Amino acid sequence: MYLLVVVISLLLSSVPARSRPVEDFNEKIFWKSGQGMDGPLITFGDIAVPTGFQNADPCTARRCKWRKSRNGLVYVPYKISNQYSPDEIKVIKQGLNSFTGISCIRFVPHNGQRDFLNIKSDSGCYSYLGRQGGGQVVSLQRRGCVYDYIVQHELLHALGFHHEQNRSDRDKHIKILFQNIIPQQEHNFKKRKTNNLGTPYDYNSVMHYSRFAFSKNNEPTMIPIPNRNVVIGEARKMSPNDILRINKLYCR
Repeated sequence: MYLLVVVISLLLSSVPARSRPVEDFNEKIFWKSGQGMDGPLITFGDIAVPTGFQNADPCTARRCKWRKSRNGLVYVPYKISNQYSPDEIKVIKQGLNSFTGISCIRFVPHNGQRDFLNIKSDSGCYSYLGRQGGGQVVSLQRRGCVYDYIVQHELLHALGFHHEQNRSDRDKHIKILFQNIIPQQEHNFKKRKTNNLGTPYDYNSVMHYSRFAFSKNNEPTMIPIPNRNVVIGEARKMSPNDILRINKLYCR
């Protein structure tokens, strides 16, 4: 265990955290550390899967949605661990509050509700997909995950949204270069039967991974088509399409 902690610390210190996309941070934590760590099964880079659901998307049915109240708002309770500094809590709350002005989603402090988000500094950045019941972990590790766009990314998972590059229609918009992917990480590029809510594929989504995600050789693992020069995976906030999808799924 001591060796594992040292290896992770060296990996995290080798590149400035601010410059790393969320999938790069998790690749180093979950792939390098192997299968011996306690905690949930992590799929698609940063999505936690409850035991027993390893071969199924846990958010394929309506039951994973957070419930809308009679006033039309969707209240999602949360707890923030005391592991964080005041400045880190400020960043996390900024991410939580960023949904207020653009949707019916309201992240509210936990006050005895059965279902809530338990925001803590675990190993890497990850979230369960949709409402799971009880206190479900949203991990924002202190070194590398506490940035506005990463908070938004993981909260969108908690609301039920998958990665953009896993959309059912992705092959019309990106080409996956499997020959460049780290062995045994190909599952991160599996297509899902997603509800795309009538919205276009979005290279600028905060849910899109970078073109070098899970690369074994510093070569791209995915390229946009037909224009391979389109920028992907560099969003630092929710895109208009991200916001539109929240409203289509929850607020109409």
